[in-house]
This record gives sequence, C-alpha cells and structure tokens, in this order.
Amino acid sequence: MVRSLIGAVLLAVALYLGVGALLFVFQRSLIYFPQPRAIGGADRLLMLPVTDQRIAVTVRPLASTRALIYFGGNAEDVSRSLPDFAEAFPEHALYLLHYRGFGDSTGKPTEEDIQRDALALFDKVSALHKDVALVGRSLGSGVAIRLASQRPATRLVLVTPYNSILELAQRQFPIYPVRWMLEDPYESWRYAPAITAPTLVIVAERDEVIPRWSSEKLFARFRSGVARWEVIAGTGHNDIGTRPEYLRLIRSAL
Repeated sequence: MVRSLIGAVLLAVALYLGVGALLFVFQRSLIYFPQPRAIGGADRLLMLPVTDQRIAVTVRPLASTRALIYFGGNAEDVSRSLPDFAEAFPEHALYLLHYRGFGDSTGKPTEEDIQRDALALFDKVSALHKDVALVGRSLGSGVAIRLASQRPATRLVLVTPYNSILELAQRQFPIYPVRWMLEDPYESWRYAPAITAPTLVIVAERDEVIPRWSSEKLFARFRSGVARWEVIAGTGHNDIGTRPEYLRLIRSAL
C-alpha cells in the first residue's frame, strides 16, 4: 500500500514537472502563430533598418502629414487589412508591421524584439509624417500601448486588449509558477497610466479569447479622460473586424 502511494506521488510529480518543462520550452509557440504575407508585391513592402534581422512592413505610401501604424494579432497576416484600411483611411499613409517570423520578416518573435522593431518603425514614420496614430489589435494592443508610452503618438486605438498576458496565463495554468516561467508577459497595465494620447478601447461583446474583466482592468488604469470605451455587440474575438462599426469607430478616433 505504502509503495503504491509513493509510486503514485512520484508519478504525479514527474507528470507535473514534465508538463511544466514542456510549457516552459514551447511557451512562445503558444503565443505566436506566424503567418505568411498574402497581399501586396515588393512595391508594398518597407524593410526596417534593424541590424540583426529583415523586418518587413506592408505599406500604403502617401504624401500626407498623417500616418497610421498597425500592430496585429498573434496569428494575423496584417497585409490582409491593407485593402480595407486603404479605403477607410484615405488621408493616412499606412504602415502594418509583420512581426519577426511573420510575412517577409526573419527571426523569431519575442516581446522585447517586437518592441524594438516597433520603436524603429515609429521613428522612421515620424520622420516622414507629423501626425502618427497607433492601432493595436489583440496581441498588438500590448505592442501599441507600450510604444505610445515611449513615443509621441497623436492617437491610440486598442482593439480587444488585455491587462496582462501573464495574468491570463496564470489563470490558465494556476498550478504552475507562471510568473517565473513566462518570458513575454506583455503587462499592458504598466504603461496605461503614462498614456497622454486620446485613446479608444474597442472590445467584442462575446470575446472568447480575452475576458471582459481583463480589458476592463486595463481601461481602469488610464488617467481620467484619456480613454473611452466602446463595445461592438454580437461579436467575438476573431470576427470583430468584419463588422462595419469596427472601421467606423477607428476612423472616428483618428
């Protein structure tokens, strides 16, 4: 009986450690799902001048004082947004970042590398356009809000944003010390109080990926009067962009 109990305990410990090791080793495969670029030829690509990798940006060049930089979701080919964005924002030059490993970008995505690429993109765009707005969707909301805390964006739009990926991971894997395991925590709440640009937060009424409470916690971190909240009724996390209200709300914010 004692031997059986010890054996069961040892098996449970081995399983716990084994699953934990797999989560740690493959954690970024659970966050990032790189997609190839589907739309646009070489004339629609800008390559960022970073030293270690080739970082691609799908663009709609325009001689305008106004520009929009877009950061997409963790399984999004941002080039697919180009036609709709070009129609919805005719007065904006468009810059849609392909994260490392996505589209024509080389390398592997990490939070810190993506953030460095976002800074490089903003600096390049702001040298060409006086008014630079940032739009971040899902994973990209964390990229956009951190960038807006470091650079003078004129407007910020966050679509289906989260308070913290670390917080979501802790809830999903409560028996593991996720705080010490997760390498890309994307703690958006840290940056919200520093935001001064007028901000629009757009959430899906039936978001099955980012819980409403997570978006609400982030919204509460903004200083009074900086951010406003909009809900698109009847939508989920992945189909929010198909509703006419989606681009209409972003256009109103810009």
